[in-house]
Amino acid sequence: MTRTVLESKTKTALIGFDAPFCVIGERINPTGRKKLAAEMEAGDFSTVIKDAIEQTAAGADVLDVNAGVVFNSNPDPNQTEPPLLVETIKRVQEVSDLPICIDSSVTGAIEAALEVVEGRPLINSTTGEEEKLEAILPLCGKHKLPVVAISNDESGISEDPDVRFAVAKKIVEHAADYGIPAHDIVVDPLVMPIGAMATAGQQVFALLKRLREELKVNTTCGASNISFGLPNRHGINNAFLPMAIQAGMTSAIMNPVQLPSGPKKIAEKTEQLAALGITIPEDADWSKLAPALGMAPTKGSPSKELEAIRAANFLMNNDEHGAAWIAFNKAPTEAGGEGGGRRRGGRRRG
Repeated sequence: MTRTVLESKTKTALIGFDAPFCVIGERINPTGRKKLAAEMEAGDFSTVIKDAIEQTAAGADVLDVNAGVVFNSNPDPNQTEPPLLVETIKRVQEVSDLPICIDSSVTGAIEAALEVVEGRPLINSTTGEEEKLEAILPLCGKHKLPVVAISNDESGISEDPDVRFAVAKKIVEHAADYGIPAHDIVVDPLVMPIGAMATAGQQVFALLKRLREELKVNTTCGASNISFGLPNRHGINNAFLPMAIQAGMTSAIMNPVQLPSGPKKIAEKTEQLAALGITIPEDADWSKLAPALGMAPTKGSPSKELEAIRAANFLMNNDEHGAAWIAFNKAPTEAGGEGGGRRRGGRRRG
């Protein structure tokens, strides 16, 4: 049975064919987040800590930790990223007991992170490029760690799913040379934006089946890639994730937190209601009012994508007696929204 085992100091997480879908929280990543990047460069980890707490409360199973900040004072990541990644992981482990996915393109940063990370992390990632394979696979083999394998190589990202499968197979075969079994390889088949390629969904579903049946590996993806550039991205994501689970995908790197309604959204809603002759008292409790008006809560809560995953777990018989689904719809989370039922340990949930 294909199971990838991840561990923190106290918790075990599973990615597997017969396990609930594994949600890897993506928020601790400064890519595309200028404010977070600036904070991290300045040694301010307040947003990192907030994101770790909220994702854990929302129901993530693993936390991806990325410290790929390009310093204004020093653009060389080989110098700046190792100590920053070490400090980021330390801060995350202080507030969350979830297993860690070490996310870096700098081999030295991964090596440094392994000195402080607790348990058995997932290494994110290698590609099929020879230089990358020779840098990451020996490291994973030495420490007996699982690795994310992204199915592109020196030729780039192919639109042909057969080529992406061949790259994945190449990585699996190379990994075996370093003593890394197939069950410790989590392949990212590279989900293409459906707005740019109409067959992107069909391609990845077919590819997932081959990866599962022929290579017997677990899989992951950047879940929101499928909806890039489209309106109502959550609607696309909510349909894609259960379909991907049915096709064989076993995890995703994604945002498990529904972003809260801030003052601007509240002001807009207040104006809309006023135009209809409805006056909201100034002392109204928006933490309760926002969800009733169809808005996101004022504090972080589980995302709609996470809700769709939990429903899929139930429908795929990976949620015994629907216990996690029932708990999710009854128990409030620490982040203040509905949902929860955070189950960790030997069972995975999504």
